[in-house]
Amino acid sequence: MIEVDDVSKRYAGTSSASVDHLTLTIFPREFLVLIGPSGCGKTTTLTMINRLTEIDGGEIRIDGRAILGDDPVQLRRGIGYVIQEAGLFPHLTAAENIGITPRLLGWDRQRITARTAELMKLVQMDPARFSGSLPGQLSGGQRQRVAMARALAVRPNIMLLDEPFGALDPITRDEIAEDYRRIHDELRLTTVMVTHDMTEALWLADRIAVMRGGKLVQVGTPAELAAHPAEDFVARMIETPRRRTEKLAATLRGAS
Repeated sequence: MIEVDDVSKRYAGTSSASVDHLTLTIFPREFLVLIGPSGCGKTTTLTMINRLTEIDGGEIRIDGRAILGDDPVQLRRGIGYVIQEAGLFPHLTAAENIGITPRLLGWDRQRITARTAELMKLVQMDPARFSGSLPGQLSGGQRQRVAMARALAVRPNIMLLDEPFGALDPITRDEIAEDYRRIHDELRLTTVMVTHDMTEALWLADRIAVMRGGKLVQVGTPAELAAHPAEDFVARMIETPRRRTEKLAATLRGAS
């Protein structure tokens, strides 16, 4: 369980808090999506969980333990983290990228090789074909699959995803998102994901946390948010996929 308890963050030179007294609980094995307009604090919230961003006030606990009591490097090694542009080391092969954290932890070569092959199969990549490929030789979707495998290398229970599918073409984006949801369920992970895309949130999430101006506006299942939006802002966000669909349908009718 991840507990965000009255947490705030203000960056130097800004007039308002990026995250303003946020309280939120993420349950074990839950897929929770943080969504809201740019600058609402969702990525700051995500990166405070693994201490890439340090909190100014309040407390974050993982399984009842305050994260400020842990060494940040050790904390991060136990939490998977995937960003939009994959963030692979360009001079390392796909297998070397996946195995980098196990190597830092002192795993032997045979164990790393076995784990790397296992993970490549998990993310739908053939180890015999892709293990020796450099990131520049891979497509954007393949690089993102390698990034997911790298984040899973030391068997974390928690995964943090910062718009992991946003830079991909629509078909690849849907394929990888669906694959990740399968992995989440299969490995019984706790996932926190940031996205701007309400369609993606409605499709993937067990619960959605809507943020605006550094504050939590509403959190609930997709069905709860649709049936009982806390305010018009939430209702308009929930309606976005439907409006897009209607606009597309009208465009296609006009072209026929």
